[in-house]
Amino acid sequence: MESGIILGIVVLTAIVFITLYNKLVTQKNHYKNAFKQIDVQLTRRYELIPNLVETAKGYMQHEKETLEAVINARNMAQQANQNAAGNPTDAARIKELAAAETLLTGTLGKLFALSENYPDLKANETMNRLMEELTSTENKVAFSRQAFNDSVMQYNITRETFPSNIVAGMFNFEPAQLWEMQDPAAREAIKVSFN
Repeated sequence: MESGIILGIVVLTAIVFITLYNKLVTQKNHYKNAFKQIDVQLTRRYELIPNLVETAKGYMQHEKETLEAVINARNMAQQANQNAAGNPTDAARIKELAAAETLLTGTLGKLFALSENYPDLKANETMNRLMEELTSTENKVAFSRQAFNDSVMQYNITRETFPSNIVAGMFNFEPAQLWEMQDPAAREAIKVSFN
């Protein structure tokens, strides 16, 4: 009888550990998938920016530094995104991407502010279409970041609570990094308006 109780406790403990392990794996895959959704939107953003700069270049010939800064920031952000997409569980890569995106948002903001000084650019149909697409993409990026952070938070809560923390420690489930903007001004969506 005593051996039956011990066996029951061992089986129950094994079931609990397996369940918690599977829950951690599931939640980790959820936040990795949520990152992939950010990746899709950022890739779209990166594709729009060169077209935007090329369109603006014809009108903003005296703003070469700003246009180059946008392209450089875009390239840095794109590289950081590729690095993070390779391993969205790497907290340092997520921080690097958030910093690169903050820089890109700032340089785009400068471009949009300067573009207000060019009435012909504001009236350009291609520029207006690109701005609309960029605005739509920015909204999707913001939504995807929130979904990612929600998934990361749920994973981290599960990882840190008892008894999941025991399983997480035994199987090296590392904490996930939230997507946090470093610059408070970058928390605001880019304002795009040629009206």
